[in-house]
Order: sequence, then structure tokens, then C-alpha cells
Amino acid sequence: MGAKVKKSEKLMLPKNYEEVLSRLKERIRRSQIKAALAANQELIRLYWDFGKEIVRLQEQYGWGAGIIKHLAKDIQKPFPGIKGFSPSNIWRMRRFYLTYTEDIKNLAQVARESGDQNLAQVVRELQEGRVPEIVASIPWGHNVVLFEKVKDPAERIWYIRQTIEHGWNRNVLVHQIESGLYHRKGKAITNFERTLPAPQSDLLQEVLKDPYVFDFLGLTEDIRERELERQLIARIRDFLLELGLGFAFVGSQVHLEVGGEDFYLDLLFYHLKLRCYVVIELKTGEFKPEYAGKMNFYLSAVDDLLRHPDDRPSIGIILYKSKNKVIVEYALRDTTKPIGVSSYRLTRALPEELKSSLPSVEELARELEK
Repeated sequence: MGAKVKKSEKLMLPKNYEEVLSRLKERIRRSQIKAALAANQELIRLYWDFGKEIVRLQEQYGWGAGIIKHLAKDIQKPFPGIKGFSPSNIWRMRRFYLTYTEDIKNLAQVARESGDQNLAQVVRELQEGRVPEIVASIPWGHNVVLFEKVKDPAERIWYIRQTIEHGWNRNVLVHQIESGLYHRKGKAITNFERTLPAPQSDLLQEVLKDPYVFDFLGLTEDIRERELERQLIARIRDFLLELGLGFAFVGSQVHLEVGGEDFYLDLLFYHLKLRCYVVIELKTGEFKPEYAGKMNFYLSAVDDLLRHPDDRPSIGIILYKSKNKVIVEYALRDTTKPIGVSSYRLTRALPEELKSSLPSVEELARELEK
């Protein structure tokens, strides 16, 4: 008989065991992701077809709420473990189908005017009576948020693209919609077109927003610059989310020594996609022309003292509470470094119907003086 292996003896693993294990685990993860995506797409197609059928039955036979409620119960009888077929969710399926099919004409016009081939593909799929592949690529919960909160069809598709690109969960998607990201993206006043080559300038223009919304700080409008900076650093995760994908925090009050004198950058970031440093200056007052010159100086210093030879030119973002567009444009006209100027808000904009019911600052001041 052969010698028995003692339990205390440790199994000698091959040298490449960890490498093989890591490779196999990664393959399993990829397979799980693909299976989850395939299952999600099939579910979205099922809900689309279900919504389409409900619309047909309503138009042809006048099916109402009572019948839909009875239908939901009868579906769940043979499939006791199935979820998602409550009466309320069946009505969502109907709305899901109608939302996109009623948007075909508007989407087709936007696709023609913009030359957006991806949007044109969405239109073709809708015209064929199919749920668009891009729509089927995000979870049902995301789709519900989009057709309930976003009325403009092109804007809805834009948010779907961003969700897929950045991997937003539902809460992040809701935050981006409620903060009006679609309408703020690419709105900053910049000199990028003149100071940067076309591909980089276009990409960078899309990275910046106007205004930035810092409602997560819970601050009042009357705040000092250093306190604003301190609060943003304390909530760096929320700050990075508002800045957008690709920003990596380097430091605050970053010291630079130039000509024997000390200078301090409010905030310094590195953008992983653009491969460059990003200097952010915070101001709580009105924009002043001399601040563009100061930022130009900071960028020259960062390029000389911090920039790696493989990095692209550093860019500057000046964030102000309010700005005069004409003054900003004049201030940036002859600067040589890429600079963008955006405003920021400490609270989200109120709905128009609520604004009209609130007193103005002047009215409040008069009341306090009484």
C-alpha cells in the first residue's frame, strides 16, 4: 500500500496556480455579466411586447383598469414566483411602449438635424416596432425613472447613453436628471477652441458644466471662499460626482513656489481621460477680469513645475457665484492657456410654480426692517 498523505501536510500548489485561478474567476465574472445583461434585455423586450399588447387590447376592446387588475392575478397563478406583473407595473409597461412609439417623429427630426447616426438607429428600431437595443441595455428601474421624469425624447436617449458609459445606478441617474445635467453640460464660457486642438477642445468643452450645483453641501448663499472649499473637500465624493467622470483629486491649497514667492491653488485635480492637470479656483463674489490673468499664471506654473512630459497642457476652471458673460468673454479673449468659467449654485433651482409663491429678497428685507 502506498504511503498515506498526512492531513497536516500542506498541498504544494503549482507556481502558476494563482494566475490560472485569477484567469478562471475573471472568465466566470464575464460570463455572469453577460448572462445578467442578456436576462435584462429579454425582460425589457417582454415588458415592451406586453405594453404593446395592452395598448392593442385597449384600442380594440376597450380594456380598462378592472380587466387589467384581473389579468395581473391570472398571470401570477401559473407563475407564482414571477415578479413585475402587478397592475401598476402593467400600466408602466403600457406607458413605456407608448412613450417611445409616440416619440418616433420627434426623434427622427432630431436625428436628421444633428446627423446623429446612433439616434437614427434608435428611430429605425422603433419604426420596425422593436424596443431599441440601447433602451433594452439598462434595467427596468432606470427605464421607469426616465419615462416618468424626462419628457424630451432626445434628452432621454442622452441619459441612457450616459448611464451605460458611466455605469450610473438608479439613484445617481435620478440625481443627474433632477440637477438638470443635460441642460448644463458644455455650457461654460471657455477659450478652448482657440487654445487647444480640435479633438481635445471639443471633448473638454463637453466635460464642463454651467452652472455647477453644490446643493449637497446644505450651505447658505452667504459663505466665505475658504469655507466653501473646506466643505467641498469634506464632501469630496459628491463633489467628484458633480464634476463628472475622470476627475481625480490631487489636493487643496496646493503650494507652488515661483520666483521665490509662495502661491496656493484652491483645488487641484488630474483628469484621467484628458491626461492633464485641472486647476479650480473658487470665488464667492462677482467675476473680475483680473482673475483670468491670475489663472493663466497658475497654469503656466503648473505646466512648468508639476506637468509630466507625457501630460497634455493643464486647464483651468474658475467657479463663481455669478458672472457677466460679456466681461468673461473679454477676459478670456487674449489669454494663452485653456480656461473655462462657470457659475455655481448652492441650492437647486425651484420649480417656476413654487418660485411665484415665494417672497423676493427685497420683500423679505422690507419685512425684517419693520
